[in-house]
Amino acid sequence: MENNTLLNEVLSKAQTWLDGNYNEETKTEIRRMMEADDKTELIESFYRDLEFGTGGLRGIMGTGTNRMNIYTVGAATQGLSNYLKAQFSGLPQISVVIGHDCRNNSRLFAEISANIFSANGIKVYLFEDLRPTPEASFAIRHLGCQSGIILTASHNPKEYNGYKAYWNDGAQMIAPHDENVITEVNKTKVDDIKFEGNPKLIEIIGEEIDKAFIEAIKTLSLSPDAIKRNNDLKIVYTPIHGTGVSLIPRALREYGFTNIIPVPEQNVVSGNFPTVISPNPEEPAALDMAIKKAIETNADIVMASDPDADRLGIAVKNDKGEWILVNGNQTCLIFIYYLIRRWKELGKVKGNEFVVKTIVTTEIIKQIADQNGVECFDCFTGFKWIAAVMRENEGIKEYIGGGEESYGFLPETFVRDKDAVSSCALMAEITAWAKDNGKTLFQLLQDIYLEYGYGKEKGISVVRKGKSGAEEIAQMMNDFRHNPPKEIAGSKVVLIKDYKTLKMKNIITGEDTTLIMPATSNVLQYFTEDGTKISVRPSGTEPKIKFYIEVRGEMKSRADYDAADAAANAKIEAVRASLGV
Repeated sequence: MENNTLLNEVLSKAQTWLDGNYNEETKTEIRRMMEADDKTELIESFYRDLEFGTGGLRGIMGTGTNRMNIYTVGAATQGLSNYLKAQFSGLPQISVVIGHDCRNNSRLFAEISANIFSANGIKVYLFEDLRPTPEASFAIRHLGCQSGIILTASHNPKEYNGYKAYWNDGAQMIAPHDENVITEVNKTKVDDIKFEGNPKLIEIIGEEIDKAFIEAIKTLSLSPDAIKRNNDLKIVYTPIHGTGVSLIPRALREYGFTNIIPVPEQNVVSGNFPTVISPNPEEPAALDMAIKKAIETNADIVMASDPDADRLGIAVKNDKGEWILVNGNQTCLIFIYYLIRRWKELGKVKGNEFVVKTIVTTEIIKQIADQNGVECFDCFTGFKWIAAVMRENEGIKEYIGGGEESYGFLPETFVRDKDAVSSCALMAEITAWAKDNGKTLFQLLQDIYLEYGYGKEKGISVVRKGKSGAEEIAQMMNDFRHNPPKEIAGSKVVLIKDYKTLKMKNIITGEDTTLIMPATSNVLQYFTEDGTKISVRPSGTEPKIKFYIEVRGEMKSRADYDAADAAANAKIEAVRASLGV
């Protein structure tokens, strides 16, 4: 009965599209799905509306209400246009930037969005071709625009595309703007969408923004002499078929590096990502070809950016000469350590500096900041929250850098989203600086652990699909919230943070404290006596509940690294057993 009801609802929605103001190509595709014996594709395409959420749109491309297509993208752009016109009604000319990645249909969606904005009287700066996400954020600020959009699904599989919306500071929108835009998008019907553009309001941009962006990135260098002495550092870089293909090597060259080694097969720009299963630098397989190239060329470092070039993955040689992947926490740790150290050495630390990390990112970053007189802000997962902290402190405190465990970092203020272009340049500089000081990047990481204590992190996702899966995830969160563990892996829980209620409980003293955050979030954290931190949250985009485990260890010399690593792995397994994951 339930399946028949769902099918009838889907058939009704599909018929609305057949009867509505949709193009013939769309209607032909709907008829094909409706006439098929197996109605699975039809149901998947229409059983719900693709939601314009707080991060914009993201979904599989195709025909239907639950797919990325010219109509779902069109409704998003029309809704955003309506909100911008209401919000900035006093301006003589509202303007936006449009950027896009390498994905199939990204250019099409970008051009359709440009037409819709311009049809609504909004000036459009449309990039001539694919560009990194951070460059679009830069352009919004550089050109003084009120908003911008980027067509990208980041590191999702090739079937996906997405639509991110940005505000006038170049950051992804947060409340109230995100919620207000969602309201406008949800009200928009197909007949409301103004598809007929005004070419006079569309300006193509490219090289002039590239140049300004790279000139800004060059100002970030803290060790130009180290770069000069090590300008022939062997850097293997792969864009994994994406938008970093020309701009990141160009940024590295203009930064002073002369020996950038490409991975030719992955320099092919393609939304099909032909050489990888997943174009995600978090996935070890995505760096396989680059590491092979590094072995052939005896390189110093491997760097990879995801398709929209906002996240950076790296690999380095360990003390045995083996290539190993550096995780997102370690990458963030290296950046923060270097930036704070060099700022201090150059006399740039005056007492009002700050760094930002997300609540699930390693606590060693806070230790480094605290011990060096730099304030460390914790924020929710997602770079829009790091940008929000930057906005709140603008003109009051000095931003040094911020990052998250999921491979995103931002070492500048002229962009307000994670930036693999500047991060690649800065990571190459750190490698040169370490070499100038007689160290490899791996040894630099070991030395950070020696100075601030060893730590290791592991993320675990438990997948539970469908309606029953969603109910199970909700029940797991409920159990963890109302029956918290008293000990984890043999260590007593001493502190609990609940970001849904914004309460922190000290188990030792019994004291309750309010957590100061800009919003609530369904995240729980447990801190134990031995320094272990556990974070638990349901995924907002996938049928998963995520566990972030961080354990601490001890190192007295570089030679202790392997033993500390083995002990940490054992402790992580004990934590997993305690949590039942």
